[in-house]
Amino acid sequence: MNNEFGTIEMSNDVISTVVGGAATEIFGIVGMASRKHVRDGLNEILNRENFSRGVVIRQEEGEIAVDVYIIVSYGTKITEVSKNVQERVRYQLENDLGIVTQSVNVFVQGVRVQNEM
Repeated sequence: MNNEFGTIEMSNDVISTVVGGAATEIFGIVGMASRKHVRDGLNEILNRENFSRGVVIRQEEGEIAVDVYIIVSYGTKITEVSKNVQERVRYQLENDLGIVTQSVNVFVQGVRVQNEM
């Protein structure tokens, strides 16, 4: 970003952390998933320090596209949770970082059943 004072550059890790934080605040999200889970053969729930592994930031023609990999809670409506993630991520990026996204793509990597005792 350029302004009258100079240039501001943000790394993809900063953007990934904001996206991951926004996504995990949504009701029905158990956590972020590793985007490489298909190759690894497991659904790893990432903690706050590893959000960048569950988010892919792509710059296409001067615009930003975001891919978010999540694990949802059993019994929630996946389409509503995904829509809420899209809206929340877009809102957080625009308000916190001033970034307008071209798209926010949500990939549900798994469903977690909570054990109640």
